[in-house]
Amino acid sequence: MGFNPGAVSAARGHYYAKPGNQFYPLLHASGLTPRLLAPEEDGTLPRFGIGLVDLCPWRAGQSDLLTRRDVAQGRALLLSRLRRLGPRIIAFNGLTLFRYVFGRMPQPGLQPERIGASLTYALPSTSGLVNGRWKEREAAFKALSHLVKHQK
Repeated sequence: MGFNPGAVSAARGHYYAKPGNQFYPLLHASGLTPRLLAPEEDGTLPRFGIGLVDLCPWRAGQSDLLTRRDVAQGRALLLSRLRRLGPRIIAFNGLTLFRYVFGRMPQPGLQPERIGASLTYALPSTSGLVNGRWKEREAAFKALSHLVKHQK
């Protein structure tokens, strides 16, 4: 789960499409996907048990431009949708995103909060705007991969 489409992703019509975003390399490095996918292949992610959703899909650009109203509206709609769909694990791509939804800043990893019966997991953001954190991100994605494989 992400905040909202960035300007490049919105223009290209694919999740995490901005060059420099580490989302797809981290999915692959962690074993969540069998090969490195391109953003244009985001539609294949459900084959690997991965769904993508944004908190505020109607607002493109940097997440710091979201209004309180955007966040409140997105949170209500998203929580309702996720409760209805009931995925086993909901991974938040960004610790700040988790804070926007649950009101507290987490450490990366499995969290005590649940959405319905779904487990929640906080990941450091894969955004290229936050550089120099590959090892931290990779460790969090690998731990998520391990959790996913042992939750089946």
